[in-house]
Amino acid sequence: MAHDVIFNVPSRSLGRSDVEFQVKKDGTTLGTLKVSKGSVVWFPANTTYGYKVNWSQFDSILQQNGSETERR
Repeated sequence: MAHDVIFNVPSRSLGRSDVEFQVKKDGTTLGTLKVSKGSVVWFPANTTYGYKVNWSQFDSILQQNGSETERR
């Protein structure tokens, strides 16, 4: 099943304002992904804490754990 992803883009250059992606599955919120120019932070549903990685760490995580399935 596909996930619902809703996002809000700030109306200015990405800087201190994060882009937020709300991720839902079957109408239930899985969490919120906040993307900034310095890092990516995942906030699981119903929590006030997040898991933060910088872009180099994010690259390593996906290359080690992701599936190579799509071409540009």
